[in-house]
Amino acid sequence: MNNELKVSFYLKREGNTERTETNPDAIFPIVGKIIIGNTIAQFGSKLKIEERLWSVKSGRAIGKSRAAVELSREINKINLSIHTHYKDILKRTGKVTAIEVKNAFQGIATTQKTLLVLFGEMMEDFKGRIGIDRAQSTYKQYEVLYKQLKQFLREEYHVEDIPLTELDLPFIEALNFFFRVKRKMKPRTVKARIVLLNKVIRLALHRRIITRPPFDGFELEKTELKNKSLTNDELDLLMKTPLKSGTQRFIRDMFLFSTFTGLAYADVHKLSWKDIITEDDGSLWISANRQKSHTEFNVKLLNIPIRIMEYYKGLAPDGKVFPHMSLGQVNVGLKRIARNCGINRILSYHMARYTFASQICLS
Repeated sequence: MNNELKVSFYLKREGNTERTETNPDAIFPIVGKIIIGNTIAQFGSKLKIEERLWSVKSGRAIGKSRAAVELSREINKINLSIHTHYKDILKRTGKVTAIEVKNAFQGIATTQKTLLVLFGEMMEDFKGRIGIDRAQSTYKQYEVLYKQLKQFLREEYHVEDIPLTELDLPFIEALNFFFRVKRKMKPRTVKARIVLLNKVIRLALHRRIITRPPFDGFELEKTELKNKSLTNDELDLLMKTPLKSGTQRFIRDMFLFSTFTGLAYADVHKLSWKDIITEDDGSLWISANRQKSHTEFNVKLLNIPIRIMEYYKGLAPDGKVFPHMSLGQVNVGLKRIARNCGINRILSYHMARYTFASQICLS
């Protein structure tokens, strides 16, 4: 598509009853014309001039009078503004029409909303609900996908953004290839990214920005589900293997605490002694609200998690049960612990909850 921009200015004589033959000082409005490829858009400049002071060839005022100089300066400002909007739209979307430039120049909102703009709006809405019914950790996934989409558009489409109306099956197939091959993402991660992207698509459909799902016919490759819980032998190795590093012992204790309680790391991190209650029969329970959903949960404490809690009692500030360590540090430590314990698989903290469901609850 030819995206070359041409801007010209001329006098609007149509409908003007004054004839320059009888009135040489007749004043006419100046009209602008934007031409991009085969698209044309006209606009009013709100400027007027006497015909005798106008050069048809240059599309500017002639002479060095104050009025002529000021009018030419205003026309140049309009021309510069049009070129600025033209470059901005072309950089973002890769193509542009005359009407789009005219609307941008005149401050008229265009209905052709772009992918990243709508995604940004969705992120702002999500951000405002953090701490109410949304979690900060989930918001980070939005941030990651936003950055990855920007990179994809720059590398594959050479644009900063793309209109939602131009999303189609080849786009999602190219994005899938970008994630799997160029970014070397695991199938589970690719699926999570595309599921999140589809939230933007559903929002666009709901707002009638687009009229049909653009990714109809696209299917992700089916992935083989792996067992994410530890076996009895692996759990036994994890519990009994001596570890020289105090940091690794702490990480293992946190993992085992979640294994025997089913708590997510976020809930272990915020666990306070005030959340520990004693029943009439002397049993200890955790009674708190989940970090992510804020729903109440009650978990009976078995002997192992009680011993872990007592070991770290008094080491954490602000009445917390355990000292703080980021989840990233914990997961890195778990990989080293697995090697030290002779466990031939990659451990992550989330596996503790799977192990709780498949081993502890069933034993």
